[in-house]
Amino acid sequence: MPKTRRPDTNLKLRSETEKWLSKLEEKMQGAELVKGWLESRVLQNAMDNVNAYVRDCRHFLEKRDYFNAFEAIIYAYGIWETLERMNLLTKK
Repeated sequence: MPKTRRPDTNLKLRSETEKWLSKLEEKMQGAELVKGWLESRVLQNAMDNVNAYVRDCRHFLEKRDYFNAFEAIIYAYGIWETLERMNLLTKK
């Protein structure tokens, strides 16, 4: 069971988590991995990790575990941003 935090901390964590989750989901709409630059298996593994962290985030939000939800979405966003900065993503 997650540690109890002050209500204002929980509200802030929930709000920030939902904000970053929304931003990432918007970026993910219509995006695909660039083919041919790296082994596709490596890129697909990175994308699988992004999707897994997004699922974890949603799970933790449902459980009202806002600390772990925030942590999961920040990991997902970090991987996504790295793929973007390396020009490994494109829009359909």
